[in-house]
Amino acid sequence: MKKEGVLADMKSLGAVAVVRAQDEDEALEQVWGCVKGGLNAIELTFTTPFAHRVLERLAREFGPRILLGAGTVLDSEMARVAMLSGADFIVSPHFDEEIVKTCRLSRKAVICGVVTPTEVMRAMEAGCDILKLFPAGPLGPDYLKALLGPFPYAQIMPTGGISTENAGDWIKAGAVAVGAGGSLMKGDITQNARELLARIRAAREEKKCLYRSGK
Repeated sequence: MKKEGVLADMKSLGAVAVVRAQDEDEALEQVWGCVKGGLNAIELTFTTPFAHRVLERLAREFGPRILLGAGTVLDSEMARVAMLSGADFIVSPHFDEEIVKTCRLSRKAVICGVVTPTEVMRAMEAGCDILKLFPAGPLGPDYLKALLGPFPYAQIMPTGGISTENAGDWIKAGAVAVGAGGSLMKGDITQNARELLARIRAAREEKKCLYRSGK
Protein backbone atom coordinates (compact mmCIF):
# COMPACT_ATOMS: atom_id res chain seq x y z
CA MET A 1 0.00 0.00 0.00
CA LYS A 2 1.19 3.53 -0.76
CA LYS A 3 2.36 5.71 2.09
CA GLU A 4 -0.61 8.07 1.83
CA GLY A 5 -3.05 5.18 2.07
CA VAL A 6 -1.28 3.73 5.10
CA LEU A 7 -1.44 7.04 6.95
CA ALA A 8 -5.06 7.70 5.98
CA ASP A 9 -6.21 4.24 7.07
CA MET A 10 -4.25 4.41 10.32
CA LYS A 11 -5.74 7.76 11.30
CA SER A 12 -9.21 6.66 10.26
CA LEU A 13 -8.92 3.57 12.46
CA GLY A 14 -7.54 5.62 15.34
CA ALA A 15 -5.32 2.95 16.87
CA VAL A 16 -2.20 0.87 16.30
CA ALA A 17 -1.71 -2.46 18.11
CA VAL A 18 1.80 -2.77 19.49
CA VAL A 19 2.82 -6.43 19.35
CA ARG A 20 5.78 -7.17 21.63
CA ALA A 21 6.04 -10.97 21.63
CA GLN A 22 8.39 -13.59 23.03
CA ASP A 23 8.36 -15.65 19.85
CA GLU A 24 6.79 -16.01 16.43
CA ASP A 25 3.81 -18.06 17.63
CA GLU A 26 2.88 -15.51 20.28
CA ALA A 27 3.19 -12.71 17.76
CA LEU A 28 0.84 -14.47 15.34
CA GLU A 29 -1.66 -15.16 18.11
CA GLN A 30 -1.70 -11.51 19.13
CA VAL A 31 -2.07 -10.28 15.56
CA TRP A 32 -4.95 -12.68 14.85
CA GLY A 33 -6.69 -11.52 18.01
CA CYS A 34 -6.39 -7.88 16.99
CA VAL A 35 -7.51 -8.48 13.40
CA LYS A 36 -10.59 -10.42 14.52
CA GLY A 37 -11.46 -7.45 16.71
CA GLY A 38 -11.21 -5.05 13.77
CA LEU A 39 -7.83 -3.62 14.72
CA ASN A 40 -5.71 -4.24 11.63
CA ALA A 41 -2.92 -1.67 12.14
CA ILE A 42 -0.10 -3.73 13.60
CA GLU A 43 3.29 -2.60 14.90
CA LEU A 44 5.63 -5.54 15.52
CA THR A 45 8.46 -4.41 17.77
CA PHE A 46 12.03 -5.35 16.95
CA THR A 47 12.41 -6.61 20.50
CA THR A 48 10.60 -9.71 19.22
CA PRO A 49 13.21 -12.42 18.52
CA PHE A 50 14.00 -12.69 14.79
CA ALA A 51 11.56 -9.84 14.17
CA HIS A 52 12.47 -9.57 10.48
CA ARG A 53 11.39 -13.20 9.93
CA VAL A 54 8.15 -12.60 11.82
CA LEU A 55 7.48 -9.53 9.65
CA GLU A 56 8.00 -11.63 6.53
CA ARG A 57 5.53 -14.24 7.76
CA LEU A 58 2.93 -11.65 8.73
CA ALA A 59 3.28 -10.04 5.31
CA ARG A 60 2.75 -13.42 3.63
CA GLU A 61 -0.16 -14.58 5.76
CA PHE A 62 -2.13 -11.35 6.07
CA GLY A 63 -1.12 -9.40 2.98
CA PRO A 64 -3.22 -6.25 2.42
CA ARG A 65 -5.62 -7.17 5.25
CA ILE A 66 -3.31 -5.42 7.70
CA LEU A 67 -1.21 -2.28 7.91
CA LEU A 68 2.10 -3.84 8.90
CA GLY A 69 4.64 -1.77 10.76
CA ALA A 70 7.94 -2.31 12.56
CA GLY A 71 8.46 -0.78 15.98
CA THR A 72 11.38 -0.11 18.32
CA VAL A 73 13.46 0.69 15.25
CA LEU A 74 16.66 2.24 16.60
CA ASP A 75 18.65 3.18 13.51
CA SER A 76 18.47 3.52 9.74
CA GLU A 77 19.92 0.06 9.07
CA MET A 78 17.22 -1.54 11.19
CA ALA A 79 14.66 0.51 9.26
CA ARG A 80 16.02 -0.85 5.95
CA VAL A 81 15.80 -4.43 7.20
CA ALA A 82 12.23 -3.87 8.36
CA MET A 83 11.13 -2.39 5.05
CA LEU A 84 12.76 -5.20 3.09
CA SER A 85 10.89 -7.65 5.34
CA GLY A 86 7.52 -6.15 4.44
CA ALA A 87 6.93 -3.25 6.84
CA ASP A 88 4.58 -0.54 5.51
CA PHE A 89 5.56 1.90 8.24
CA ILE A 90 8.41 2.41 10.69
CA VAL A 91 8.12 3.43 14.35
CA SER A 92 11.03 4.54 16.50
CA PRO A 93 10.94 5.33 20.25
CA HIS A 94 13.07 8.43 19.61
CA PHE A 95 13.76 11.02 16.93
CA ASP A 96 16.55 10.05 14.52
CA GLU A 97 16.96 12.12 11.38
CA GLU A 98 18.67 9.27 9.52
CA ILE A 99 15.68 6.97 10.09
CA VAL A 100 13.41 9.67 8.69
CA LYS A 101 15.63 10.14 5.62
CA THR A 102 15.72 6.40 4.96
CA CYS A 103 11.93 6.11 5.14
CA ARG A 104 11.33 9.17 3.00
CA LEU A 105 13.67 7.87 0.30
CA SER A 106 11.71 4.60 0.27
CA ARG A 107 8.32 6.35 0.41
CA LYS A 108 7.41 4.65 3.67
CA ALA A 109 5.49 6.23 6.53
CA VAL A 110 7.63 7.08 9.56
CA ILE A 111 6.56 7.68 13.15
CA CYS A 112 9.19 9.05 15.55
CA GLY A 113 9.16 9.31 19.32
CA VAL A 114 9.06 12.77 20.89
CA VAL A 115 8.45 14.30 24.31
CA THR A 116 9.62 17.92 24.36
CA PRO A 117 8.62 20.90 22.21
CA THR A 118 12.15 20.94 20.76
CA GLU A 119 11.80 17.32 19.65
CA VAL A 120 8.38 18.04 18.17
CA MET A 121 9.79 20.91 16.13
CA ARG A 122 12.83 18.93 14.92
CA ALA A 123 10.71 15.92 13.97
CA MET A 124 8.23 18.04 12.04
CA GLU A 125 11.01 19.86 10.20
CA ALA A 126 12.62 16.53 9.27
CA GLY A 127 9.37 15.28 7.74
CA CYS A 128 8.04 12.75 10.29
CA ASP A 129 4.54 11.74 9.25
CA ILE A 130 3.23 11.16 12.77
CA LEU A 131 4.85 12.03 16.09
CA LYS A 132 4.78 9.33 18.74
CA LEU A 133 4.38 10.88 22.19
CA PHE A 134 6.33 8.37 24.26
CA PRO A 135 6.08 7.36 26.99
CA ALA A 136 2.65 8.94 27.14
CA GLY A 137 1.35 7.40 30.37
CA PRO A 138 3.37 9.48 32.84
CA LEU A 139 2.60 12.67 30.89
CA GLY A 140 -1.18 12.44 30.55
CA PRO A 141 -3.67 13.93 28.06
CA ASP A 142 -3.23 17.45 29.46
CA TYR A 143 0.38 17.38 28.33
CA LEU A 144 -0.75 16.56 24.80
CA LYS A 145 -3.18 19.49 24.89
CA ALA A 146 -0.34 21.76 25.98
CA LEU A 147 1.90 20.56 23.14
CA LEU A 148 -0.82 21.17 20.57
CA GLY A 149 -1.08 24.80 21.69
CA PRO A 150 2.08 25.93 19.88
CA PHE A 151 1.92 23.03 17.40
CA PRO A 152 -1.74 22.83 16.33
CA TYR A 153 -0.96 20.97 13.10
CA ALA A 154 1.18 18.27 14.70
CA GLN A 155 -0.11 14.74 14.09
CA ILE A 156 0.50 13.07 17.45
CA MET A 157 -0.03 9.44 18.50
CA PRO A 158 0.46 8.80 22.23
CA THR A 159 1.92 5.39 23.05
CA GLY A 160 2.88 3.76 26.33
CA GLY A 161 0.30 3.44 29.09
CA ILE A 162 -2.69 3.55 26.70
CA SER A 163 -5.66 1.38 27.66
CA THR A 164 -9.30 0.95 26.68
CA GLU A 165 -10.18 3.04 29.73
CA ASN A 166 -8.11 6.11 28.82
CA ALA A 167 -7.89 5.94 25.02
CA GLY A 168 -10.90 8.21 24.62
CA ASP A 169 -9.31 10.88 26.81
CA TRP A 170 -6.29 10.99 24.52
CA ILE A 171 -8.47 11.28 21.42
CA LYS A 172 -10.43 14.13 22.98
CA ALA A 173 -7.13 15.80 23.88
CA GLY A 174 -6.21 15.89 20.19
CA ALA A 175 -4.47 12.61 19.35
CA VAL A 176 -4.89 11.45 15.74
CA ALA A 177 -4.53 7.86 16.95
CA VAL A 178 -3.21 5.89 19.92
CA GLY A 179 -0.70 3.07 20.19
CA ALA A 180 -1.82 0.31 22.56
CA GLY A 181 0.22 -2.70 23.61
CA GLY A 182 0.42 -4.25 27.06
CA SER A 183 -3.16 -3.70 28.20
CA LEU A 184 -4.51 -4.74 24.80
CA MET A 185 -2.80 -8.13 24.97
CA LYS A 186 -4.08 -9.10 28.41
CA GLY A 187 -7.05 -11.48 28.49
CA ASP A 188 -9.33 -11.61 25.45
CA ILE A 189 -7.40 -9.72 22.78
CA THR A 190 -10.27 -9.67 20.30
CA GLN A 191 -12.71 -8.22 22.82
CA ASN A 192 -10.10 -5.71 23.99
CA ALA A 193 -9.55 -4.56 20.41
CA ARG A 194 -13.28 -4.14 19.82
CA GLU A 195 -13.69 -2.15 23.02
CA LEU A 196 -10.68 0.05 22.25
CA LEU A 197 -12.05 0.96 18.82
CA ALA A 198 -15.52 1.57 20.26
CA ARG A 199 -14.08 3.97 22.86
CA ILE A 200 -12.19 5.83 20.13
CA ARG A 201 -15.29 6.17 17.96
CA ALA A 202 -17.32 7.41 20.93
CA ALA A 203 -14.64 9.96 21.86
CA ARG A 204 -14.50 11.28 18.30
CA GLU A 205 -18.26 11.63 18.17
CA GLU A 206 -18.30 13.45 21.51
CA LYS A 207 -15.56 15.77 20.28
CA LYS A 208 -17.59 16.54 17.14
CA CYS A 209 -20.67 17.35 19.22
CA LEU A 210 -18.69 19.69 21.47
CA TYR A 211 -17.24 21.42 18.43
CA ARG A 212 -20.67 21.90 16.88
CA SER A 213 -22.05 23.32 20.11
CA GLY A 214 -19.15 25.74 20.37
CA LYS A 215 -17.91 24.44 23.71
